[in-house]
Order: sequence, then structure tokens, then C-alpha cells
Amino acid sequence: MKKYCSFENLECWRQARDLAVDIHRFSSEENLNGDHVISEQLCRSAISVMSNIAEGKTIGSDQDFIKYLQNAKASAAALHSSLIISREIGYLAEGDFIDYQDRANRISALIGGLINAITKNNEGKKKTGVCP
Repeated sequence: MKKYCSFENLECWRQARDLAVDIHRFSSEENLNGDHVISEQLCRSAISVMSNIAEGKTIGSDQDFIKYLQNAKASAAALHSSLIISREIGYLAEGDFIDYQDRANRISALIGGLINAITKNNEGKKKTGVCP
């Protein structure tokens, strides 16, 4: 029997949190030459990934959770786009870009796996409230 878990127990949320912290630290430094638009977009999209996972897990039904997970994946794509702009403008070194990009892609893949697990687990079932 699977046990109930909160969003803090989800690997995708933990990795999204760590990435959001690192993005925020990068955005807070002089790396962005005071470009508040890029800084805000980077932070908002990174925080949105982890927030959507948390909100969806907490809100109730598995179908709602899947919708929030899809939003989290979309936020990861928005983060990726903002990272590309940051690299192109010269704010983000290539090595840092590759690291952040890889992490965002890994989080997106984890979210996709979670969506698939919930969908598979719920074929013919109602809300489970368990970790897939």
C-alpha cells in the first residue's frame, strides 16, 4: 500500500525548489546589469514551476493535479526561454546556461513522468491521494 505524501516529498518539487533558489541568487547579483525585466521573468518562471506542483498536489483531485503539473511544465519552458535570452544578451555564461537548461529539462521530464504515473494509476479509479 502506498502512503500519502505532500508536495515536499516529490522529487520534481525538490529539484524545482533548488533551481528556483539558484536562479534567484543569479538574478540578484550584478550578472544582469540591473535588468529588472529579465531578472523578474527568470525568478517568476522558476518559482512558478515549484508553486504549480505544490498547488496542484494540495488542491484535491488527481485531474486538477495533472492540470497544475502541465502548468509547471509550461513554466519550465518559459524559464528555458528566459535562460536563452539571458545567454544571448551576455548575462549568462555558456556553462551556467547548460547547467540551468539541463536542470529545467530534468525537472520537466520528472513532471511528465509524474503525469504519466498518475494517469496510469487512475485508469478506472477515482482520486488516490498517493504518491505514484
